[in-house]
Amino acid sequence: MSPKQHRGEVTADLLLDAALRLYTESGEQGVTVSAVTKMSGVSLGSLYHHFGSLDGLLTALTERWTARLLGELITALTATTDARAGIRAVVETYMAFVRDHPGAAMLLHSPYADERMMKKAQEARDQHADTVSAFAAWARPHIASGTLAPLPQPLLETLILGPVVAMARRWLAGIRDIDLEEAARVLPERIWRSVGAGPE
Repeated sequence: MSPKQHRGEVTADLLLDAALRLYTESGEQGVTVSAVTKMSGVSLGSLYHHFGSLDGLLTALTERWTARLLGELITALTATTDARAGIRAVVETYMAFVRDHPGAAMLLHSPYADERMMKKAQEARDQHADTVSAFAAWARPHIASGTLAPLPQPLLETLILGPVVAMARRWLAGIRDIDLEEAARVLPERIWRSVGAGPE
């Protein structure tokens, strides 16, 4: 990497980090061009050079943290040796991500991210094709062995992640009638009942 490329990456990181801090403190309305440039110490011209617009910055920030979350989920999933343990690893990893990175989690579960996903769902899925393939590679032998239900992959993904995402949204919305640790204890077995094909 050339010095110029390195400087460019450092500048982009400063802008992304500032945008996340502002989003964490004040939500989307707090992420303004003036606030981002002031907090990051980066010029307005550099913001537009690297991201094209404020929306481009938010999109890049969303993509960065989506990739990080998916990477952590796949790492946890593929480190397990059986399907049931894989489900538990996914739930525990997701809940830990929400707990440890509440600002990023808030962004990923925000109306902004939802709207972007609705408009560009296939593009987003294509962008994370490696994650989709890794999940399929994990599921395939468990289905073949009869421990994981032989369901289409989109249904498996929904049954596994649906309850986890719903719990994350509830917690991020400030409804703390159940904590993330308890959810991480209870959800895996409940999810397993919907996707497991072997004996309890």
